[in-house]
Amino acid sequence: MTIDNSAHGSDAVLARMMALHPKIIDLTLDRVWRLLAALDNPQDKMPPVIHIAGTNGKGSTQAMIRAGLEAAGDQVHAYTSPHLARFHERIRLAGDLISEDHLTDILDECYAKNNGENITYFEITTCAGLLAFARTPADYTLLEVGLGGRLDATNVIDQPALTIITPISIDHEQFLGDTLTKIAGEKAGIIKRGVPCIVGPQPEEAMDVIEATAARLGAPLIAYGQHWHVWEERGRLIYQDEQGLLDLPLPNLPGAHQIQNAGAAIAALRHLKKGDVAAEAAVSDAFWPARMQRLATGPLIDAAPDAELWLDGGHNPAAGQAIGDHLATLAKRPTHLICGMLNTKDISGYLNPMVPHVASLTAVSIPGEPNTLPAEETARMARDAGMQAQEAADVQSALEQIIASEPNARVLICGSLYLAGAILRENG
Repeated sequence: MTIDNSAHGSDAVLARMMALHPKIIDLTLDRVWRLLAALDNPQDKMPPVIHIAGTNGKGSTQAMIRAGLEAAGDQVHAYTSPHLARFHERIRLAGDLISEDHLTDILDECYAKNNGENITYFEITTCAGLLAFARTPADYTLLEVGLGGRLDATNVIDQPALTIITPISIDHEQFLGDTLTKIAGEKAGIIKRGVPCIVGPQPEEAMDVIEATAARLGAPLIAYGQHWHVWEERGRLIYQDEQGLLDLPLPNLPGAHQIQNAGAAIAALRHLKKGDVAAEAAVSDAFWPARMQRLATGPLIDAAPDAELWLDGGHNPAAGQAIGDHLATLAKRPTHLICGMLNTKDISGYLNPMVPHVASLTAVSIPGEPNTLPAEETARMARDAGMQAQEAADVQSALEQIIASEPNARVLICGSLYLAGAILRENG
């Protein structure tokens, strides 16, 4: 699909929406409720909602649930953010990405109904997604929280069919709080009275908050380690709950952490009374871009035909740990990072778990991103962590530097979803 960049296309409407509120992130639901009321409350007319919050694994878990539901014959809406290559990725209607014409129409409608009032880009575009979901028949709607949960623009569903909280760790402290307890309080804000909640593996202090919130609201928990278990055994994924044991292939999404995400997805599918076919599809058919994604086409591949190129958009310490763990499982091959990060992230916490597994890091600034950490600062922090590090003007230059001395290198481009998006636009 070609995106129309004319004055009437979705890009033009999105650009106008960016000007409606000076802050990119301003957590409150007042503006969302006002616009939803003007749109005749689409949030009350959507197919049954599965609402997903957490620090890590939201997107992967959502992708696995969608694969399972679709294998069971269901039509599924899905909402996710941020997008990587183009905005249309955020809104999937009954299995298909929203079309350019449909997207432009609903964005125009939301812009007109908002009537020039203050509203953030994420809030108004979320309202547009909910409007599209309400008007398109489907069996389920998968809603991924943008940031936090309690005051996130997606948290407007009174009675979802199910809520899910994936693993919580420290991230976005400037918005959610500087302790796991505070952050868990924001994530637990999606729990609704009487609505079952699937809970992935959690630190003890986060679990305490989730359990207290669920108890107050009479929401049954279906928690990892209590009501369901998942592990790897002899190259297979083993899942067990009170309904019995499943012996499944390992997830097709790479990384040991995907076993936990698969467990949460299977727990959700089992709660929804979906069978073994759905569980197997969840681990075998899911696709989620920029999560240890092997690049196969594009200018970077052309420039380094003998190298092994990977892309990952994770950006916090838990993501760094997952990447480090995964690199340790790969066949021995010199591994070099090309890394660009935002200046709001815990750089050292992200890099430290990867130190034993990489030969070097080449730092880049993220193109077109005002909050990028300058390449020289990323390189300095990498050296402080114990990595051999240098800088490059861009990813192409970084790759050329690496393969000049090591043509058969394994190269992982990492550090930010914004960097991943820039790469996928050119090499998707």
